[in-house]
Amino acid sequence: MTAAPPPGCPAHASTGLVPLTAATGAPDHREVYRRLRAEWGDVARVELEPGVAAWLVMGYREMLTLTRNEQLFSRDARNWRDQREGVVSPHSGLLPMMGWRANVIGADGPEHRRLRAPLDDGVARIDQRRARRQVEALCEELIAEFAARGSADLVGEYATIVPMLALASLFGLDSAGGHELLRALIALFGSADDSQAGNRQFEEILLDTLRERRARPADDLTTAFLDHPDLHNEAEHLQSVVVMISAGNETVTAWIAHTLRLLLCDPRFASRLHGGRLGIDDALDEALWRDPPMNNMPARYALRDTELGGHRIRQGDCLILGIAAANDDPLIRPEDELTEPGNRAHLAFSAGPHVCPAQVPARLITRTAVKTVLHRLPGLRLTVPAEEIGWRPSPWTRVPTALPVAFPPAPRPSKENR
Repeated sequence: MTAAPPPGCPAHASTGLVPLTAATGAPDHREVYRRLRAEWGDVARVELEPGVAAWLVMGYREMLTLTRNEQLFSRDARNWRDQREGVVSPHSGLLPMMGWRANVIGADGPEHRRLRAPLDDGVARIDQRRARRQVEALCEELIAEFAARGSADLVGEYATIVPMLALASLFGLDSAGGHELLRALIALFGSADDSQAGNRQFEEILLDTLRERRARPADDLTTAFLDHPDLHNEAEHLQSVVVMISAGNETVTAWIAHTLRLLLCDPRFASRLHGGRLGIDDALDEALWRDPPMNNMPARYALRDTELGGHRIRQGDCLILGIAAANDDPLIRPEDELTEPGNRAHLAFSAGPHVCPAQVPARLITRTAVKTVLHRLPGLRLTVPAEEIGWRPSPWTRVPTALPVAFPPAPRPSKENR
């Protein structure tokens, strides 16, 4: 492998391309994707970090080609030419999200199917009624902390906390462990200078949990992974838990936040929901169309020279799944801003062999979180202009930094009535 260029080397200079974070951090990310489409077509060249370029696949049909053809587009990051040749520094903040790991995300073919089976089996064993009750109780407890105040930040005090504590419970972690994981994951998904440190802390917490469960089994997903015949060693046990929690937390936070933001900022949609013409699931699906939890998803790597979207793709090129852009493809997006109720043709969960395995629990957590806050806080309103909402820095996810709201104060329920 070629040594990584030292800091200040021209290899680390800007590519002159649009940085991917310019889209996820823009007030209207769809406008950025539309400008890229106007310039490049359905596949655009973008910058991941200074000196590191990739293809952003924005066409709906091109996305299906990319995700369904693993003989041509591999999930294995060891095929990434820029990393092999040292263009990507070993200290890059991209690597916790994009570097190869010996897990289901980094595998293709039979190996992928072997590592996928424990995830599918784990999701299938979740008692949905019990999980819904637990999530609802968690939501009620969080809302009770600020209901009497008449104001809250529905990201920092709610949407960020609900999925992590819900997932932590499924894997047998307590509340304190859930909050530790949350801090580490926010750093990991940011793909900035603290990303690798966050990744190390995240894995250390989960490894301790695995070793504790090996000594004292319990009725949770951690024990289920330890007992699964398709996982052969501690590294595979760890990486399976890593995938489920890391993929499920930030994305569900985004889904909850975007659904609430949609209802707070789009009067037409909110009136249709409150008027009974739409249900909570319609609101969840509309949020997936407009702001999918993963705006951009890493990555596929070309196994040979090919063509996609009218561009020559070289062997080893990195291709990013532009999920938000593909959902906005004019070939499939209706002219009316509001999607037809029940339309789930979006690509929010990706497609092909690597389609998200946890769609059911993700929807359960999100639906319960949104429904509970709407029920408990009638008269909810945003206290800042919609255009002033900021975004956490990340090339991948688009999570509001805050959703400050006000509502008529509600009395704090007694412990007996919670």
